Amino acid sequence: MTVAQQIITVAVVVAGTMLTRFLPFVLFPAGKPTPKYIQYLGKVLPPAVFGLLVVYCLKNVSIFEGSRGIPEFISIAAVIVLHVWKRQMLLSIAGGTVLYMVLVQTVF
Repeated sequence: MTVAQQIITVAVVVAGTMLTRFLPFVLFPAGKPTPKYIQYLGKVLPPAVFGLLVVYCLKNVSIFEGSRGIPEFISIAAVIVLHVWKRQMLLSIAGGTVLYMVLVQTVF
């Protein structure tokens, strides 16, 4: 990349970052109520994204070969138990990830 291309790339990244940071404050100022559809999306999108991630992560798990999906399902159970117990999303995700990596590296 030439110096001009590098400068343009950095400028585009900075502009994109600033746009995504400032746009919500411009569209939804503090004095106005948040539109109902934005509130609805705020409620339904997080669980939908996590459901999509679970499906994506388990799409190549085969119960007929290898470890038969055992470490994946043990880790999913651990995530559920941690989340029901502590109600901390990051703890649940980190705990399940660490458990999965330990199981894959040492047991299976």
